Amino acid sequence: MQVKLNDQFWQPKVQQTVHETIPYQWKALNDEIEGAEPSHAIENFRITAGEKTGTFYGMVFQDSDVAKWIEAAAYSLRQFPNPQLEEAIDAVIDLMGRAQQPDGYLNTYYSVAEPEQRWKDFTFGHELYCAGHLIEAAVAYYESTRKRDFLDIMCRYADYIDRIMGPDSDKMHVYCGHEEIELALVKLYRTTNEQRYLNLSQYFVEERGKQPSFLKEEPGFGGPAKDRWFDLDYHQAHAPVREQETAEGHSVRAVYLYASMADLAIAYGDTTLIEALRKLWEHITSKRMYITGGIGSQGHAERFTIDYDLPNDTAYTETCASIGLVMLAFRMLQIEQDSRYGDVMERALYNGVLSGMSLDGTHYFYVNPLEVHPAVAHYRYDMKHVKTERVPWFGCACCPPNIARLLTSLDKYFFTQNGAEIAMHLYASNESTFDVEGRQITLRTETHYPWDGKIQVVLQTDEPTESTLSFRIPSWCRHPHITVNGELLELDAIVKRGYAQISKRWMNNDEIKLYFPMVVERIESNPKVHENAGKIALQYGPLVYCLEEVDNGSDLTDISLPVDSEFIAEYREDVLDGIVVLSGGGQRSDLSWKDELYRPVKREKMSVPISAVPYAFWGNRKPGEMAVWIREK
Repeated sequence: MQVKLNDQFWQPKVQQTVHETIPYQWKALNDEIEGAEPSHAIENFRITAGEKTGTFYGMVFQDSDVAKWIEAAAYSLRQFPNPQLEEAIDAVIDLMGRAQQPDGYLNTYYSVAEPEQRWKDFTFGHELYCAGHLIEAAVAYYESTRKRDFLDIMCRYADYIDRIMGPDSDKMHVYCGHEEIELALVKLYRTTNEQRYLNLSQYFVEERGKQPSFLKEEPGFGGPAKDRWFDLDYHQAHAPVREQETAEGHSVRAVYLYASMADLAIAYGDTTLIEALRKLWEHITSKRMYITGGIGSQGHAERFTIDYDLPNDTAYTETCASIGLVMLAFRMLQIEQDSRYGDVMERALYNGVLSGMSLDGTHYFYVNPLEVHPAVAHYRYDMKHVKTERVPWFGCACCPPNIARLLTSLDKYFFTQNGAEIAMHLYASNESTFDVEGRQITLRTETHYPWDGKIQVVLQTDEPTESTLSFRIPSWCRHPHITVNGELLELDAIVKRGYAQISKRWMNNDEIKLYFPMVVERIESNPKVHENAGKIALQYGPLVYCLEEVDNGSDLTDISLPVDSEFIAEYREDVLDGIVVLSGGGQRSDLSWKDELYRPVKREKMSVPISAVPYAFWGNRKPGEMAVWIREK
């Protein structure tokens, strides 16, 4: 399968990531961004290799920032060859080789800052987590360049881990407090065909949650305050994975675990893991997910709390968590073709992920709230990383390179293929080629999605080919239409679990037209989400919209929408590099307020024009208030 994006929405973002974001992040990792929090990540490797003197600086997992940057850069090389970038990556890989210990161990923090504590803090030490990201980077670089140096370095590290950890009686019976290596080992297995890597991934997943837990014996367990939010469920270690029916704990850890469970379910054909994943998926998406595809509502411990606890102004919704949800959704689509996975993947991509990076690709959100009051945020919220404006870098910089690696690998998320069946999950202009039983099929897709729901697919093949082409019917679309060579299809007869499955003997230049009418729709939430009582959100196609102070003035929470007011969707080239803006009428309190704090109720309201922009694009003009949920009058 070869997918080449050439659309007006995603491809410019991918190109920007390649040409602007990746070079910018390289400078950040080398502490060359003025005004940004220092990283010192590359310097840590130089110190570890003995080529510089100094002390370790940064988070215990600082190595993972470099790993994710390499992974993003490696993916970019597939479509945008860059000898200078490749040379820079090779230099870092050489540095890592010199920093690697004789036994295969590679970690700058525990080599420099606390060598005597190696493998003694699985709760928060992140050693296996960093190893996982380095492995993923090595696999990506090998796939893109066929160079083996980095892969060999990480195979030595993985072999060392396999020698000392696992089910055998003479090995450590452990797992990482932050899941990640489980995903990486599956990728390493697929690249090398070494079964021991897949077995080790399976061991880490199967061992998690067994009681009594070794984590409780570690000094760092429970966090600095030893409070309940950092108990075993924070690490998804409160029960064996097949017995976990609710999404608990640190949200990024959780979805990384679930994604690795999906990988193992695919590799081993494990239906028990699939059944557990279905329950966890249903719980996340029906009770603990924001309308933007954000997850993890609480800042303290960056975690899930209880069902329907989805506050807007204190929403944590870490960018990495939405990225993890996309990763999980795509793996669930590989297990079973069901539009509920594709719908959430699309929701998270267009809203919860994109909001994490500025339009210029060089400023970032770690936290993605759904309501912002800059004047009070500093006093009201006691949460790290909470910013009302995107910043150039973070001391804990997990999110920026994570966005970069997702965007440069985005082409992998559009299709899946199972034999002669090709399924399209996301929509953008692209040219994609598939091998169907020895015959080549090329699909050329043209669309202005997500601004327009018209999609044209033209099939090219040298000879007639029997195949099933499946297209996701978005859950937001109320009246879809599909034609093949001008003939309207009866969707009731061919739609299965949200996908229109069109089976036929395809000929050269056959044409499929999908029409998903986009209208401005008001969305309400379950009444158990108390913060949203009496409020609605605006959605247009896959995009969730918000109000910004720059368009609507301050005190956005005072705005209400009459139930009969209508909104017009208009594409505006002059706003935020070209977007669809929603315009309508609302109401605000009258202007008779003076200095009084309270007064008897007056019913007078004044009519005001309202303008809404996609949530993912907020904060790219002037600092100010923002709100997704709006009172309905």
